[in-house]
Amino acid sequence: MNHAATHHPSGHPAAIRWGIVGTGRIAHRFAQSLAHVPHTQLTAVWSRRRAPAETFAHQHGGLALDSFDALLQSGIDALYISTMQDSHAHYATAALEAGIHVLCEKPATVNAAQLDRVVASARASQRLFMEAMKPPFYPLYQQLREHLSANPIGDIGLVRAGCSVPGVPDDHPSLSFEHAGGALLDIGIYEMFLAVDWLGAPLDVQTHGRLGATGVDTFASVNSRHEKGIAQIFCGLDLFGKGDAFIAGTRGNVTIHENWWNPARATVRYVDGRVVELDAPFEGGGLNYETAHFCDLIRAGLLESPVMTHAKSRQMIAMADAARAALGLRFPCE
Repeated sequence: MNHAATHHPSGHPAAIRWGIVGTGRIAHRFAQSLAHVPHTQLTAVWSRRRAPAETFAHQHGGLALDSFDALLQSGIDALYISTMQDSHAHYATAALEAGIHVLCEKPATVNAAQLDRVVASARASQRLFMEAMKPPFYPLYQQLREHLSANPIGDIGLVRAGCSVPGVPDDHPSLSFEHAGGALLDIGIYEMFLAVDWLGAPLDVQTHGRLGATGVDTFASVNSRHEKGIAQIFCGLDLFGKGDAFIAGTRGNVTIHENWWNPARATVRYVDGRVVELDAPFEGGGLNYETAHFCDLIRAGLLESPVMTHAKSRQMIAMADAARAALGLRFPCE
């Protein structure tokens, strides 16, 4: 098993050695962001196709390896999984069983049953597993939380958010039925995070949507009832939908301006007429904040993030499971 040393003899934290599986766009963004996280090192990368892995390693560093097993045996402390979601559970479980901490791109798995198996593996292996849900780690989101703690908008009872991207070609991975694509898992999982983060666990999920030519959902509208209120979210791969978010309370409301999932600006309005503008630009590729948090957890010996908890991941995927069931959408990997 791999154990990251806590400190060098110099007293500085030891570099956490990272491996990456997959070399798509988000993997490049992760590698770029990793350069903004102190005391980390990109050690190795593997992709099913050799050429992209070699190009990736040339651009970002580390070794391009010939197999996933070689990646697990390369001395890495942590693995970032950036592949399509149908393979997340397989790679995560294998890495955890090899004694490697896992940061897995969203959604953590395709469904709740897969997530339960991955979390059980993490606990059995005594390794950290976290879904890579970036918004809560951005400076703006944290600033907003702090502001509302000191200047609340009352009892929050509504979250409204959505994003739809037009013109996605049929051969794009997001539209792959085989790889468990679709709007709900590719985009909607962000909005589901926002809903459970502010309103708690889902109690009831109602969904309307449509399936496209490739068999995945190309648009979905979800109304959900939660412990603390109601969420209205949408996600799509064919319409041009604005990407902001709205949070309403009894004494005020918040608009997180687009693109809300890379939050940099928010406006807080109160019933007494006060308006507060929050502005917190982000640095790096944006994934550096969640990665730094993950590295801090490793060094602290923690097995679960207090921010992106396993329970929160379960609540999100439960919403996605219910929404897909309403649309009659079941993937080959299930």
